[in-house]
Amino acid sequence: MRRSEHRQQDLDAVTGSAVPMAPAADPQDPAALTAPVPAQRGSRPTEAGRAYGPESLVHVPVPQVAGRYPASADQAPGSADEAESVLDAASFETELAARESAALETRYRAAADAGDAGSASQLGALLLRRGDLDEAEPYLRKAAAAGLRAAANNLGVLLHQRGHRAEAGGWWRQAAVAGSAPAAHALGLHLRDQGDEESAEYWLHFAAEQGHPLGAYALGDLMEHRRDVRAERWFKTAADAGHREAAYRLARMREAAGDKESAETWYRTAAVRSHARAALRLGVLVEERGARDEAARWYRQAAQNGEPRAACALGFLLRDSGDLPSAAEWWQEAAEAGDGNAANALGALHAGRGEDGAAERWYRAALEAGDHNGAFNLGLLCASAGRQAQAEQWYRRAAYAGHREACNALAVILLQRGDESGAEPWFSRAAEAGSVDGAFNLGILHANRGEQQQAQEWYARAAAEGHGEAALQLAVVKEQRGDLAAAMERYRQAATGGSAEGAFRLASLLDRRGDVPEEAEHWYAIAADAGHSRAQVRMGVRAAERGALEIAESWYRRAAETGSRSAAFNLGLLLARQEREAEAMLWYTRAADAGHGRAALRLALLALRRGEPVQAENWCRRATDYGPPEVAERAARLLDALRPELSA
Repeated sequence: MRRSEHRQQDLDAVTGSAVPMAPAADPQDPAALTAPVPAQRGSRPTEAGRAYGPESLVHVPVPQVAGRYPASADQAPGSADEAESVLDAASFETELAARESAALETRYRAAADAGDAGSASQLGALLLRRGDLDEAEPYLRKAAAAGLRAAANNLGVLLHQRGHRAEAGGWWRQAAVAGSAPAAHALGLHLRDQGDEESAEYWLHFAAEQGHPLGAYALGDLMEHRRDVRAERWFKTAADAGHREAAYRLARMREAAGDKESAETWYRTAAVRSHARAALRLGVLVEERGARDEAARWYRQAAQNGEPRAACALGFLLRDSGDLPSAAEWWQEAAEAGDGNAANALGALHAGRGEDGAAERWYRAALEAGDHNGAFNLGLLCASAGRQAQAEQWYRRAAYAGHREACNALAVILLQRGDESGAEPWFSRAAEAGSVDGAFNLGILHANRGEQQQAQEWYARAAAEGHGEAALQLAVVKEQRGDLAAAMERYRQAATGGSAEGAFRLASLLDRRGDVPEEAEHWYAIAADAGHSRAQVRMGVRAAERGALEIAESWYRRAAETGSRSAAFNLGLLLARQEREAEAMLWYTRAADAGHGRAALRLALLALRRGEPVQAENWCRRATDYGPPEVAERAARLLDALRPELSA
């Protein structure tokens, strides 16, 4: 451990908080304490402290022991006896340091009691550091009265710890007027906490100009609170001096200004000093630019330093890389630390496995952590289990908390049970809050009432956010009005947004235009792969035209098995050409039973060929009923031809 780190640990023992190292001690008193550190707005306790306390105290160096005591002849290297020797050496160092500290205190006390103000200041500092306020106070008062500014500063520290804030401020002012930057820093924070920001700025500026990093940080904090652009300068001054919270705050300012490159630099500066939130933000930035391995390292560092959001982010990174067990471990760590997002992730993980009980527990944990996604997810869980009344309750709870998708889900439930007047306000709240589904559903609501202009406005809002079905509705209207160019643009938007119908209609327009057959087939294929039966039939027809009969059969069969009568008829024709008559008859029958006129007429002809006039008559009548007109006309002629045979 470096000497500076030993010193920092000594400070922590007194103040309860780690702070950056201060400048060299006041030359007026080599045992000077630096200024106390009041709580800073927006900073972590470990950065600026929760209470006034000395930033540094006189350090009693610990003698370094060269090597370790030699092992006896029967001690093997690395043995338990050797470990005991190392422990003995450490104990010796501790005891020696205690003896030297006691001897130093004795010398200071003798000189102070003999009237030496400098020794009184040194002794007061040692006692204050040890927490012996009653004994430290008279020595510090004696030295401060003699004009030692370091003693005045430290007396302010002591009095502030005792709750005598007004008197503490007086001693800090005396030391600051005498030129003490640490006292000016403490006085500035004291005045700020009293609401005297103008005077606070003066003294913090005094401390900062003398190179006091905590003064520069506090000045930047005060200016940022007042939206003063000069805040950035002082955060940078403090950050350059090693203040990690200042580097973090500077990075946040640079990121807010859109300068991600500079922000990353300052986040890195703070993160390498173990600033957990800086490591988290650095992880986010490097992940955004694709450096996932580096992002994982920073997330892990932040998580290990107690930042649950980083543990949650690391979980998502691991999940995306396929390591779900490790992701779950980090989510659980974050969730148990109160991260609602991680609790929701665990809930979704269990819900995906069908473990509804565990999912519900984690969703409730998320809600208890203040994350209203937990209530929404509980609604989804209940809805999937058919518990609609409970789903509505959870949706309503999340909706009243402002969850936009819960507003939309609640409106859907109300609409499904016929409560249109109750649904509309929730659709409106969802849409106004930015829910694209809410905007689309509001468009449908207006369209069903015949309010086409309002419907188009909401469709346009949803389409602008990438809602494919909303773009489809806009495209249909454009096509109906004959504006094919605008319709094609909207169909393309719908297809890109995931609408299978949009992809099919785009392909149909391109097909009719005839100049880009490859693009038309591309969009037919997109729609067909998404399960669009008419697109599957088109793909089958195109494959058959090319002679790719196996591919054609595959597309026809996929569409026919989902209920497409045209696909069933085409599949029957294809099978008949391959002399698979029995199987062809099955698909003709399925198509005819679904109302396909041509299939019924084909079955009538086949029945007549087999010498089954009654069956032929039955299919002819059905073909006449189904149509289209030309099929009905042919079926009627065939029926007329059958009558003599049927009456014979």
